[in-house]
Amino acid sequence: MTSGLFGLFDGRTRRGLESPAQPLTSAALTEFLGGVQSDAGVQVSETTALRTPAVWRAVSLISGVSSALPLPTYKEGTRERQPFELLRNPHPDLTPVELWRFAYLYRVLWGNTYIQKIRDGAKQVRELWPVSSDRVQVDREKPSDSNPSGKWFYVTDDWGVTHVKTPYDILHIPGLGYDGLTGCSPVRLAAQGIGLAQAAEKSAARLFGSGNMVGGVLQTEQRLDQGQAEQLKARWKAKMSGVHNSHEIAVLDSGASFKPVQMPNTDAQFLESRQFQVTDIARMFGVPPFLLMSTEKSTSWGTGLEQQALGWVTFDLGPTWLTPTEQRITKELLPPSLYANYQMAGLLRGDSAARATFFRAMRDVGAFSANDIRALEELPPLAEHGDVYLQPMYMAPLGSNPLAPDGEQPAAGSNRARAAALMAEAQRLLQTPDDAEEGT
Repeated sequence: MTSGLFGLFDGRTRRGLESPAQPLTSAALTEFLGGVQSDAGVQVSETTALRTPAVWRAVSLISGVSSALPLPTYKEGTRERQPFELLRNPHPDLTPVELWRFAYLYRVLWGNTYIQKIRDGAKQVRELWPVSSDRVQVDREKPSDSNPSGKWFYVTDDWGVTHVKTPYDILHIPGLGYDGLTGCSPVRLAAQGIGLAQAAEKSAARLFGSGNMVGGVLQTEQRLDQGQAEQLKARWKAKMSGVHNSHEIAVLDSGASFKPVQMPNTDAQFLESRQFQVTDIARMFGVPPFLLMSTEKSTSWGTGLEQQALGWVTFDLGPTWLTPTEQRITKELLPPSLYANYQMAGLLRGDSAARATFFRAMRDVGAFSANDIRALEELPPLAEHGDVYLQPMYMAPLGSNPLAPDGEQPAAGSNRARAAALMAEAQRLLQTPDDAEEGT
């Protein structure tokens, strides 16, 4: 078995354009030059965008939640689990969570995920190695017998050598795009908003670093030299600074007066613009603002936040990130008899009350057995009666007489026999004449 040809990262060392290890792709060149120049005067790239706290939080949230969800495989046409070793142990060093976290991080930032398929002597995929997205260029040419899709991947390795690969060698999961070949980089599309957020952060840092935000000004009617000014300042701080001097009365001599300096309205609006950029970044990545720790305009009620979180899972996390991964894994990595399906119930693992309510409801309607619930909680199955499904009304095994759960006929004259007779008579009276005639 061969090892992966392509490293995980392109930025482990600072490489110049003259280095053969620097891939001459458009993404790599843009990254080397500092990124796309935004109108705010800040260069934005896929890696520098992570310096913005809102971007870091959105990327870590999407990649972390998606990679942490259980990804079992099932037999086609059933819900019977069939474990698949490649997904359980896909890399000799990385865990499944670490591997798929890389995969989602590349797709969130660059718009594309590339994973190298390492095959054994029998041509079976035995390992998965993530490839940094800025090392890859994709092109489509005339389909051939060796490459029916016509898609070609030009991948630069750590030594500056370009390898030509096909979908037989590379698992490609594209994001939203417009050419059917690759996905668009969300960071490039949101470069103006991210650049504005970084520019506002730099401007705020310079504002406070330059000391422009002063608390107040001491004024006197006399002209003071440097020493006298410092002495007056020291006396004022000694008298009025500190919590123990709160609510003290200041006495000023020599015609001195103190004028507090308040934040101008322009600075207050400046801070509001920084808050707006958090909302704008949340909009670009499809994440509710409260998940980016921006709760100023969110309800504090638990049910309100819960509904927003469920909306994120339903309308963004599932269709945008999880479903494409499921289908691409099923199409390229699994045999035709299996399919992959994320276990979305894993998102409820942190809420024991919600899990208990859900499991009880599914048990009561006969959808889950005790062993189904125990499997979701990663508990061993029950040896006896664990796979029994209950009827909704009488909580008896499905298919049996609810008045005789053991399948036995009730004894004549017993309460159970009388109840069964009454039910039979009620069913006969409810039949239409046509039904009764057909029954005879």
